Amino acid sequence: MKVWARRTVRNHSAAIAVSLLVFVLVSVAQDPTADIPSGKIAPSITMSGPRDTTIARGKAGTVQLRFHIGSGFHINSNKPTSEFLIPTVLKLDAPTDMVIGRVTYPPGQQMSFSFAPNDKLSVYSGEFPVGVSVRPLATVIPGKYMIRGQLRYQACDNAACYPPKKLPVEFEVKVVKGTPVKSRKNPAQSPHAHR
Repeated sequence: MKVWARRTVRNHSAAIAVSLLVFVLVSVAQDPTADIPSGKIAPSITMSGPRDTTIARGKAGTVQLRFHIGSGFHINSNKPTSEFLIPTVLKLDAPTDMVIGRVTYPPGQQMSFSFAPNDKLSVYSGEFPVGVSVRPLATVIPGKYMIRGQLRYQACDNAACYPPKKLPVEFEVKVVKGTPVKSRKNPAQSPHAHR
């Protein structure tokens, strides 16, 4: 009984993987110069950057970015449910003496689509936030610094996926001196011996 159950699960997983692979390959195999079928709206993703992000040098701070997906489209989450799907990934280049730490993605929405109605895919739609940890080194000269990079994603509608794209991303961080840490002094000691 257990062997039969394992084979059934394995066969079901293989069928899902094959249908997703065919869907992705057919979608990506479109002529890149003709990304969008005639009469269809191009998928769009935009970013609204943070306002006045100030971080003290030598300390880590989090920058919150918001991405907006055009109506009628979705993109795979950062952790898609199949290895055949392209994850959404933010890659950033920091100026000298600035360290980019952890990039935090939200969990995806579990949704089903006509090409695999019995399966749930992890996707983003509408708007989603991405948090970026930025740490200026203690030696950074206070001032404004531009951080640039790109968001790699693959947009899909309910019937087809489009070739993967990269959205240019840039945001500014203001680095300040920060507050010095007060040294802890030993409390005053009595000159008398204590027993």
